[in-house]
Amino acid sequence: MRIFLVTAAVVALPILSACGSDSATEPPALTAADLSRSLQDKGLRDKDLADCAAALYVSEGISQQGLRTMIGDEYDNKTADPATLGMSKEDGDRARAANAKIATECLGK
Repeated sequence: MRIFLVTAAVVALPILSACGSDSATEPPALTAADLSRSLQDKGLRDKDLADCAAALYVSEGISQQGLRTMIGDEYDNKTADPATLGMSKEDGDRARAANAKIATECLGK
């Protein structure tokens, strides 16, 4: 019985160690400050507007992948699909909702 338990532990160890998250390969989470800086770098010169817009994009719950798409340069020279804005359908819907709020909450402050 003891040999069986030791063997089971030896076999299970590599399997269990593979289940953990390898945070060294995951990029750090983007913040509203990162998004604001990117908006400004891409031509939005009004810092207050960029800060407000970035905060709304993050508060709408756009995924990290969606935020990475927003700050990336893939769509700098080509048009994104208007239905998804180059993101998942859910993130595209969230970005459009944020855009509507930006128009009412951030512009004219």
